[in-house]
Amino acid sequence: MPTPGGDDPDRPAGLRIGPLDLAHRVDEALRVQAVAFGLSEEEIGIRRYIVQRHMTCHGARALGAFTEDEALAGFVYGMPNDRTHWWSTVVEPYLRAGGHDGWLDGSFVITELHVHPGFQGHGVGRALITRITDSSAEPRSILSAIDTDSPARGLYRALGYTDLARQVHFPSASLPYAVMGAPLPLIRR
Repeated sequence: MPTPGGDDPDRPAGLRIGPLDLAHRVDEALRVQAVAFGLSEEEIGIRRYIVQRHMTCHGARALGAFTEDEALAGFVYGMPNDRTHWWSTVVEPYLRAGGHDGWLDGSFVITELHVHPGFQGHGVGRALITRITDSSAEPRSILSAIDTDSPARGLYRALGYTDLARQVHFPSASLPYAVMGAPLPLIRR
């Protein structure tokens, strides 16, 4: 039976998944993130700086989901985890408390994954995260997500991610997060 993306089940219909020059398309990506995640103008400015800094890290890479006219419908980026990065220093005590701090080594961290609401529910997030982790040299992946029962957390669970720490508090976030990890490759449907 044909899939909506043709012969490739990881390709949503009507979209092309491919490399994204995130440093040059950061404003477009942040517009997608702002709509999908609800960011203020101030938060967008802060994230612009963070994204540009992340893209200079060793092994950082990004993928986009592009419409036929090359507009960005979603994006993902990540890198091999580094214990000295801010995110790792925040989550490490939570992971250590549960005996999971080893996950900070040998992991590809999904830093951001966002899909424009008009394209959500059509496999775009699944295609982005599986494609970027498939190219990872690391044996596992970690990420953080708002600690609530959401479609995003449901997707991560379906891909094989499990909770490593919950009720993780980032200094600038009002809601608690969960840190999740999965062996690679991620589970396919």
